[in-house]
Amino acid sequence: MSGGYYQFSPVFGEVQRNLETILNAIHNFEGHLLVFPELAFSGYQFLSKDEVRELAEDIPSGPAIKALEEAVRGRDLHVVVGLAEQDHDRLFNSAVLIGPKGYIGRYRKTHLFFEETLWFDPGDTGFLVWDIGKAKVGLLVCFDWFFPEAARSLAIKGADILCHPSNLVLPYCPDAMVTRCLENGVFAITANRVGREQRGEKPALPFIGMSEIVAPNGKILCRSSLKDGEVGLCEMDMAEARDKRINPYNDLLKDRRPQWYVL
Repeated sequence: MSGGYYQFSPVFGEVQRNLETILNAIHNFEGHLLVFPELAFSGYQFLSKDEVRELAEDIPSGPAIKALEEAVRGRDLHVVVGLAEQDHDRLFNSAVLIGPKGYIGRYRKTHLFFEETLWFDPGDTGFLVWDIGKAKVGLLVCFDWFFPEAARSLAIKGADILCHPSNLVLPYCPDAMVTRCLENGVFAITANRVGREQRGEKPALPFIGMSEIVAPNGKILCRSSLKDGEVGLCEMDMAEARDKRINPYNDLLKDRRPQWYVL
C-alpha cells in the first residue's frame, strides 16, 4: 500500500481556510493513507480556554469532520487529521481516522506538551489500533513520541503503521522516530506543520517541518524540509512490519520479558 503526509502551515483561527487546504490536498492525493498535522483546523498557540472552545468541534458530528467524510467517501483512501475536540465541558487534543465509509474512530492525546496542559484535558482513550484492510494503524499525537511506551503499546496491539499528527518544535523528534520504528518493527508517518506562530505576548513558536515516513528497519523513506504544502508519499509493504524476527533466534516482541520491566 502507499501512504503519505501533507505538511503545511495552518493559519491560526481560520478553520474554514485550513479545511479548504486540507480538502484540496485530499482531492489531489493518489495514495491509500494520508496523515495531516496536529490541530490542523485551528492552529496551535491558544491564549485562553475560551479560544479553544470557539475553535474546537464535536467528534464525529462537527462540520469539519462531515466535510472530511464527504471528501473521502467511496475512495480507496483513509485520512488521519489532528484537531481540537469539545466533548461537553471537556476539551481534547485529538486525531480522527476517516475512511471510505466515513468516520472510524478518534484518539485523544495522552501526553500533553507545554501550555497544552492549560487548555486540554489529558486523553482518556488509551492507545488504539484499527484494521483498515490494507494495514492496521495506530494513532499518536506529537509529544506522545517522547514516551516509548506509547509506540510499544501500539506495536503490541498489532499496529503496522504509526500515524503521527504533529506540531513539532523540538528538533530531535524526527531522529527519535527512527528509533521508535526500529525498536517496534513498524512504519511511522509523522505529519508535522511548518511556519511560525506568535500571538499576544507569548514567545514565537517556530515549527520544524521535517515530516517523514520511516520503515520498520529504521530507514527514512521520505523526509521533508521546511517547505509549505509538501507531500510525502511512499510504498509500504506490511509484511515488513509483521515479521518481527531479528535473526533466526530472536523475535522483537516474543523476546520481551515484561516480568522484569518496571512500568
